[in-house]
Amino acid sequence: MRGSDTMSDSGAVLPWLVIRQDDSGNRYRVGRYATQAEAQKVADGLDDRRHRQVYRVERMGQGGGARS
Repeated sequence: MRGSDTMSDSGAVLPWLVIRQDDSGNRYRVGRYATQAEAQKVADGLDDRRHRQVYRVERMGQGGGARS
C-alpha cells in the first residue's frame, strides 16, 4: 500500500494535484484528482479566469511542496 499522502478520505488514490502559484511565488494545492486529464481540465478552467495566478498540474511527489 502507498503512503497516506496519496489517499483521500474515501480511500481512492488521487495522485494528481492542481497547484495555484501567485505572482509572488506562493504555491497552494487547489485539489487532488485521480487522473491527469481530470486535473488538467480543472486547471484549464481556472486559467480561463485571467487572474494573475498560474494553475499547474503535478503528480504527487513532484514540484515545490505546495501548501494545503
